[in-house]
Amino acid sequence: MEKPNFDEAVKMIAGGGGVYKPDGYHFLRDALDHTVNELRKDELIEHRHVSGPELLDGIVQYALKEFGSMAVSVLESWGITSGEDIGKMVFQLIEVGAFGRSEEDSPTDFSGVIDLREELLAPFRPSGRVVLQKDSDQNLEPPARGNQPAKPSEI
Repeated sequence: MEKPNFDEAVKMIAGGGGVYKPDGYHFLRDALDHTVNELRKDELIEHRHVSGPELLDGIVQYALKEFGSMAVSVLESWGITSGEDIGKMVFQLIEVGAFGRSEEDSPTDFSGVIDLREELLAPFRPSGRVVLQKDSDQNLEPPARGNQPAKPSEI
């Protein structure tokens, strides 16, 4: 079987009203390229197979680099909400011949590896402990400012 053009492969998969949007497949390919390039820097190996966990790590790095704090929203708009979704997309691309695979590759390589949403949100969460201070009235509402001066206990 002749290897299809990537765009043709995406049309074959997504054209039938699939779960994932075409942009998600293009992002996946770009994230795979990013991951391979990062691994080459570390290992000085020209062509190397990328494992499921390595690809998931690369997806997180690339999504944060490209979309920052909007990464979760962007990926969700394409139907991607978990590492398992990435695995399904990878194996859809393998089925149509757009991606290669080794004998050890399995869709389970992507299951339970990471919490994609958590990994994408983690860099934007406060790093320190957040402490709420309660006033004597147990009121957690912010003080009203308007034209009124602040009470001494609010300063």
